Amino acid sequence: MAAADPAAFLGRIVVALVRVSIRRPWTVLAMLALVSAGALWLTATRFVLDSDVTKLFSPDLPWRVAERTMERAFPQRLDLIVIVLDGPDAATSDRAAGALAGALQSRPELFRSVRQPGGGPFWASHGLLYLDRAEVQSVTEKLVEAQGLLGPLAEDPSLRGLGRLLGLIAEGIKGGDANLGQLAGPLGAFAQAAEGAVQGRVAAPDWGVLMTGRPARPLELRRLILVQPALNYEQLSAGAAATEVIRSEARRLGIDGEHGLRIRLTGSVPMADEEFATVSEGAIENAVLSFVLVAILLWMALHSWKLIWPLLVLVVAGLIWTAGWGILSVGSFNPLSIAFAVLFIGIGVDFGIQYAVQYRAERVHLPALLPALEQAARTAGPGMTLAALAVTFSFLAFLPTDYRGVAELGLIAGGGMVIGWFLAMTLLPALMVLARPSSEAREVGYPMLRPVDEWLSRHARPVGIGVAVLALACLGALAWLRFDTNPINLRDPHSESVATWRDLARDPDTDPNILEVLAPDLMAAQALARRLAALPEVARAMTLADFIPEDQDAKLALIEDAAMLLGPALAAEPMPPPDDAAVVAALRKAAADLAPLRGNGPVHRDTARLAAALARLADGPVANRDVFASATLPGLTHLVGQVRALLAAHRVTLESLPPDLIADWITPDGRARVEMAPAQTTTDETLLFRRFARAVQAVAPDATGLAVSTQASSATIQAAFLESGALGVVFVFALLWLMLRSVRLSLLALAPLALAGLMTLAHCALLGPDLNLANIIAMPLLFGMGVAYDIYFVAAWQQGRRDLLASPLNRAVIYSAVTNAAAFGALAISPHPGTASMGVVLSVSLVYSLVCVMLVLPPLLKLFAPGKD
Repeated sequence: MAAADPAAFLGRIVVALVRVSIRRPWTVLAMLALVSAGALWLTATRFVLDSDVTKLFSPDLPWRVAERTMERAFPQRLDLIVIVLDGPDAATSDRAAGALAGALQSRPELFRSVRQPGGGPFWASHGLLYLDRAEVQSVTEKLVEAQGLLGPLAEDPSLRGLGRLLGLIAEGIKGGDANLGQLAGPLGAFAQAAEGAVQGRVAAPDWGVLMTGRPARPLELRRLILVQPALNYEQLSAGAAATEVIRSEARRLGIDGEHGLRIRLTGSVPMADEEFATVSEGAIENAVLSFVLVAILLWMALHSWKLIWPLLVLVVAGLIWTAGWGILSVGSFNPLSIAFAVLFIGIGVDFGIQYAVQYRAERVHLPALLPALEQAARTAGPGMTLAALAVTFSFLAFLPTDYRGVAELGLIAGGGMVIGWFLAMTLLPALMVLARPSSEAREVGYPMLRPVDEWLSRHARPVGIGVAVLALACLGALAWLRFDTNPINLRDPHSESVATWRDLARDPDTDPNILEVLAPDLMAAQALARRLAALPEVARAMTLADFIPEDQDAKLALIEDAAMLLGPALAAEPMPPPDDAAVVAALRKAAADLAPLRGNGPVHRDTARLAAALARLADGPVANRDVFASATLPGLTHLVGQVRALLAAHRVTLESLPPDLIADWITPDGRARVEMAPAQTTTDETLLFRRFARAVQAVAPDATGLAVSTQASSATIQAAFLESGALGVVFVFALLWLMLRSVRLSLLALAPLALAGLMTLAHCALLGPDLNLANIIAMPLLFGMGVAYDIYFVAAWQQGRRDLLASPLNRAVIYSAVTNAAAFGALAISPHPGTASMGVVLSVSLVYSLVCVMLVLPPLLKLFAPGKD
């Protein structure tokens, strides 16, 4: 009946493979080299990394269908770079934003669209209508009061005109006709600008503050530019080229701190690019550290470079083969499936260590190399084969899930496990024949652990009770387990894109964490918006109709009154620009007019300062006069143009709104978008998203946006891991039962794995880190590695071995686990929070898996399978 024994059948396959490899090493190596060359060519010529994270999920999921419906309705709102520009005053911000937007619009090959929310002719003319009535009245009154300032500058927008204006102000003060209170601000600003120019420094007045009579709010100095770049998903940072052009154009235009301007980039594209950049930032250091740690631990396990270098060749060849398999099976890699390399190194090293350590153990009794290699295959091969099949099935269990990113990873990694096993049975023994390692002088296992074996055997029942208590305690600790569904928490909080994103989120008017939903038409959208606005979790809910100003009749009447008074003064034809001699004459005359004024008030002190500075400018170099012009004229010219535009306002209707604004809210077939921003009901961003999404979806189930996709993708990921976990357990249990022919041994092989999983989750619940969308990948790796370790012990137990801890097998398991824990632990120093947490959880899970297989499985086997099965 031996032929019907699956385990014996596996053993014969392994021995046959190893026997061919060690008897025909050059032939085997030549054939494997040929396959490796083909896989390397395939990888070098067809390797593609698709960094589009939206493809990680099945497009048929309800929340993805809603997202794609919104994307098709408003494609111009997809994949944006948000440029946040803050300036010292509104005029400087406007000029900088306009210049940058114009520069980017000239590069259509890189930027599909460039838009300025709140910018352009419409907002310049109608901005006043969006203030409340009291503010409109205050602004128009100040404009009328500034008629004497605006008129001369409209006629002569130069330093000559400014000099004449200052002369008129001096005449007014001297004759007692001027309102000193109204002049205090402008004269002080002119004096500061002139004194700065004398020193060669630009000190531009904030004319917006002088006209409104109050300091500008931070948002009034901020300008946003929405850029839709052409993305290259074949690069890790798909928007890198566009981002570099934006920054270089900003530098060229002087949009920097030296000019009082600050530019920051955020949005989905920069956040994804910065995340990938952060992940790769420490990749080289992590790889070097991992390699050094693995090399040290391999030396400790094998004590021979003649065994280590064949093992390293196996890992390299296996990576090439698995990459080729991935290209053939899925085409392009995604940000998750690229992790096959980490998984293969872990399992590939394990297979190699198992075989190499068993070879060392056999070499103690068999002086000749070839018999020892063959006997190692006979002893370790069945367990390694069973472990490879179990790990393969556990990864393939991801295939039916809706989490496509991990499903593709499972397919690639599953194939990689078969590749790793095959190379461990062919390439590794063939290379070891060529390396000709020395014979072993002493036992390879851990004889000092035999007392522990005996103690666990004698106290199996108390240990079993303790294990049950520990499992119950871990189950109880799961009440404190948190799953952080917020993808922003996986990114570096100090990176520009994340910090800027959260800065925008502080104000409901700029909060990017919006939700949106489509209604059949605008009327239906308005009704839905009213229902949503009543929710306490919603700060605002708006539609296109909200861009129609309220109380337009009263506001337009105020604007028309101001236009009647200011219109003639602003309609003058500008004079030709003066030469420097005319400028010097105008400044000298203005200084002479202002100098005789005497008094104790702030206006008289400012006139004295201004007179002295103007005289020095008139007598100084032309460069200082140019600085004075740069400080005063752009702002004054901008102010005059702004006033002209404001006085031309007319009634706003839906039809008169800008076409690009309408296109952001109404589709060509008439459907209307409703946009909601969250109310700051809690400082916990993850909880805020959850509450916001649930409240909105209770009213509008088809709502989409970051808060919804965060919750839905989290649910999809958790369901995928639960589904694949259940399938994996079923597959592995069926495989174990088929091979071991024992339900009891099959369950015992899974028990330590279940405990290790509970201990890992309890550790995360009590000590951290929280589970998140990155470190949850540790769970399938724990299952794969843990199943392998457990199977090695159960297979050895079934073969009659009872001193498991003292055996060479335990040495191989220990060094396999520690090597992988060290390699994965290097990830914990990554600057990327998600990667760092993944490194921590991977290392912790491997340590717990090792503890359980060493200290829990032997007493359980003694209790429930005391004899040879």
